[in-house]
Amino acid sequence: MRLLHTTELRLVEFQGQRILPPAIPPYAILSHTWAEEEVSFQDIQQGLAQSRRGFEKVAGACAQAVQDGFEYLWIDTCCIDKSSSAELSEAINSMFRWYRDAEVCYAFLSDVDADESPSSEASSFRKARWFTRGWTLQELIAPGVVYFYGAGWKQIGSRETLLNLIVDITGISESYFTTGDLTQFSAAQKISWAAYRETTRVEDEAYSLLGLFDINMPLLYGEGERAFQRLQEEILRQFEDDSLFA
Repeated sequence: MRLLHTTELRLVEFQGQRILPPAIPPYAILSHTWAEEEVSFQDIQQGLAQSRRGFEKVAGACAQAVQDGFEYLWIDTCCIDKSSSAELSEAINSMFRWYRDAEVCYAFLSDVDADESPSSEASSFRKARWFTRGWTLQELIAPGVVYFYGAGWKQIGSRETLLNLIVDITGISESYFTTGDLTQFSAAQKISWAAYRETTRVEDEAYSLLGLFDINMPLLYGEGERAFQRLQEEILRQFEDDSLFA
């Protein structure tokens, strides 16, 4: 696992679990939607991060992590070397666990006005792009603690304080957030949570759900809708769950 040092803006490699050296330190993790010129792994390595439009988001996440006492932060845009297909595959298969093991997740909703009431019918929080993307589903349910931030990194609230609203927006059962037990939900229920979410690449409709089923699967970008078929086949192979045919 590769983490970003929150004050020095350098990437540090860690191997294995926290009980094995070099131990993975406590870390914060960022959830967001991608925009233009996100800071990449290569940008950090080449010292070009500050020239990218996405640097403001990275700087804001690092500042919040420092304020909360974290030396390290994980961000998908720059902590994965996406030029390596093997590393990308490993990262996607590990991502649910990385969000689950984080001390805190910062959900940054850049299109939300943090000064308005998120519960109002016409609030920008209800309409946030973050709630429509495929990858942010696991980023909402995997971490133990989630804090939401709007434009300018103003805090909106936590998953706990906004729970009723989040249940209303996402359709995810409140009982999951109180128990954290995904095994109590059928395959059909889990897939329904992603029904109205979108991904840029069609294969990610399947790959973004791997963690919800605790499934590892080789990634084959270019296979199109076959990816979802492979996911279904793997679910049926590992779980006797007829709800998948619903």
